[in-house]
Amino acid sequence: MKLDQNTLTRLAEHLENAELKAQDVTKITDDHPDIDWDDAYAIQDIIRARKEGRGNKTVGLKCGLTSYAKMKQMGVDTPVFGFVSDYMACAEGSDIRTAELIHPKVEAEICVVTKSALKGPGCHVGAVMAAIDFVIPGVEIIDSRYRDFKFDLKSVIADNTSASRFVIGGRSRRVDELDLRTLGVVLEKNGQIVAMAAGAAVMGHPAVAIAALANHLGARGQEIPAGSFIMTGGVTEAIAVQAGDSVNVRFQDLGTVGMRFV
Repeated sequence: MKLDQNTLTRLAEHLENAELKAQDVTKITDDHPDIDWDDAYAIQDIIRARKEGRGNKTVGLKCGLTSYAKMKQMGVDTPVFGFVSDYMACAEGSDIRTAELIHPKVEAEICVVTKSALKGPGCHVGAVMAAIDFVIPGVEIIDSRYRDFKFDLKSVIADNTSASRFVIGGRSRRVDELDLRTLGVVLEKNGQIVAMAAGAAVMGHPAVAIAALANHLGARGQEIPAGSFIMTGGVTEAIAVQAGDSVNVRFQDLGTVGMRFV
């Protein structure tokens, strides 16, 4: 690690305040170009501890920048990992207040809940598939705190991978009833199709993203506990939304997820 504890704590407070106050900031690597990967995840961990210290519950784990479309869109080639808190969950069909966000974008996500723990190193797709209890469709509303949605990987990791809001809907299915690789997704904004993709867009198979998450955590002495809710990353590119927009995402075999922005 390159940064001292006081600097890590200050940056965590800076980024979380930007989230909670919906105020954009410049990316932290502008002022701290020597930040390393451990520093970035340490900042994220402090943000998580701050939320939990205030009584917010961590309700899931998330993979980011896992789709080839999203990697190309953001100019990166490595996935990142974060968490979601209870207050980020929004009901299916609900109104999402844009005043609480900076520059929201939506992306369709194939989500899972595990029935057994996963731990790396050496976690592989077979272990992930055996550990999945059920699959559910979701939409993540990402909202980078960085000005103009411009960032590098270390900055976005520290910013909890742009976590902001998420919506779960549709219906759950057992993993053996689905082909996650070919599972089709259609994202509509205001009744118009704006993105289409299949599960293979997520690193070839959504389970690959979960294995990468388990191996990432394993390198830090952690694991994915049984009963974990995991968002595997955007299947489609992220689509910008604003007040007045409605979004509906159709998932093959999993139903639909919808919301309005107000």
